[in-house]
Amino acid sequence: MRSQLSEQLRCLELQGELRRELLQELSEFMRRRAEVELEYSRGLDKLAERFSSRGGRLGGSSREYQSFRKEPTLLSSLHCWAVLLQQTRQQSRDSAALSEVLAGPLVQRLSHIAEDVGRIVKKSKDLEQQLQEELLEVVSELQTAKKTYQVYHTESMNAEAKLREAERQEEKRAGRSAAPATATTPTEAGPLRKTSVKKGSRVVEKRQAKFLEHKLKCTKARNEYLLSLASVNAAVSNYYLYDVLDLMDCCDTGFHLALGQVLRSYTAAESRTQASQMQGLGSLEEAVEALDPPGDKAKVLEVHSVAFCPPQRFDYQPHEGDEVAEIQVEVELRDEILPRAQNIQSRLDRQTIETEEVNKTLKATLQALLEVVALEDGDMLDSFQACPSTESLKSTSSDPGARQAGRRRGQQQETETFYITKLQEYLSGRSILAKLQAKHEKLQEAIQRGDKEEQEAPCAQYTQRKFQKSRHPRPSSQYHHKLFGGDMEKFIQSSGQPVPLVVESCVRFINLNGLQHEGIFRVSGAQLRISEIRDAFERGEDPLVEGCSACDLDSVAGVLKLYFRSLEPPLFPPDLFRELLASAGKARARGRRGGQGRSP
Repeated sequence: MRSQLSEQLRCLELQGELRRELLQELSEFMRRRAEVELEYSRGLDKLAERFSSRGGRLGGSSREYQSFRKEPTLLSSLHCWAVLLQQTRQQSRDSAALSEVLAGPLVQRLSHIAEDVGRIVKKSKDLEQQLQEELLEVVSELQTAKKTYQVYHTESMNAEAKLREAERQEEKRAGRSAAPATATTPTEAGPLRKTSVKKGSRVVEKRQAKFLEHKLKCTKARNEYLLSLASVNAAVSNYYLYDVLDLMDCCDTGFHLALGQVLRSYTAAESRTQASQMQGLGSLEEAVEALDPPGDKAKVLEVHSVAFCPPQRFDYQPHEGDEVAEIQVEVELRDEILPRAQNIQSRLDRQTIETEEVNKTLKATLQALLEVVALEDGDMLDSFQACPSTESLKSTSSDPGARQAGRRRGQQQETETFYITKLQEYLSGRSILAKLQAKHEKLQEAIQRGDKEEQEAPCAQYTQRKFQKSRHPRPSSQYHHKLFGGDMEKFIQSSGQPVPLVVESCVRFINLNGLQHEGIFRVSGAQLRISEIRDAFERGEDPLVEGCSACDLDSVAGVLKLYFRSLEPPLFPPDLFRELLASAGKARARGRRGGQGRSP
């Protein structure tokens, strides 16, 4: 029993040690966690300060972008960036506050709890030792009562045995006295029997008294032993069933309550930090939902109104007193302006259809590109949800999902390239449409003004203009001879053109754009462009009226060379070809001799 009681003391002391070690570990954890949070707070603060101080990264030092940075709500994207930085600063402050709570009140409270636990465990141990000593004292008294009972019971048994022996002796003497008298005389036997009987009776009485005395002592000792036994059993039962549990509760007094309060304080601090973080993330989510590309575009145009404001219209600047400021439709120019207007109208219709088709393709490509971008972001979120640890996220770089993401990335780049190409085509087509529309409107105004002047002009002039108007070039379907690869004389006779349109238009274009061009008629033009211009002339159109720029000059010169080279018969008759070559050779020889004569 003593070993069991000693084991109880050791267990209580061990429980106290475990509690103190637990509190020390918690205190060390809180201190380390506070250091981590403080370091994290400083890192976030430096990060936010670093990107907040970069004035040149989001627009340089221009006044407009400085206004954007001072008022980030002007642009939704800059507003998202400002909210993200603000959320980072708030998270830094929350981490710093959490660090102060962990390193200050919580660690101090855990230290106080450890002191209280040590003090209470020591007092509980002293109290348990006292109770154990009292219990052992009661058990010792029980052993003493037991021994006393055993001694008195032994004496009682011995006295009873002696009493029984005396009674047997008395019975023997009584039996001998009742036997017939022997040969002795009566006077001698009578006194002897009386003396023996009296002596035996006194011995029996004496032993009877002794037996009763020892029996009484044995009874008292037995009673004391039984009472002590009941008392000890009650004390042991009370100690094991109640006292030990109460002592354990005493050792645990306030420990779980105080520990629970500390952990609740930690949970509350973490909850406030997370609530603040969730509030910041909610603000960031609202800023993301408020992303407005059209609004940002309008705000940029508003802030940079000087840069994006259309310049003043180019005014007509007459040369040396020329006062005419509008397109004139003279009789001599009407044959040129009317076909030109018709050509512009046909090109305008074709360009409108082509631009609309390109616009439809552009919209479909943009939708596909946005779907690919959204799908890639969705895959990233799915990977994060499926792999909550950073190690598993790193390990997913070689799985089939990563390879599929790589293929999708390549598809996205191809779609981007196709989208940019179509956007370029659309912008180019829309620019051509705007230019054609402006020229068409100007020509229509001039033609309407010319028609009005014709109605007001004398009848003779009107008849002359009608006659000249009837000499417009006819469509190629009415020509009886080919333009390229045909007979020029027969073509002129059948078309009514004094000079073929291809020669007139190419010469006019070269005079307007090619007098300062280097390599004219020497540098070859683009074969595809030459074919397009040739086919347009074959259809009776004039492609050089609109749609050609100075960069097509070599192609226009190539068309003119192609026309003269493909004439059948050629421009220079074959029978005169040798004479012309000889004349050209003589001219070059005279030129060389003249140059040598002038040389020093």
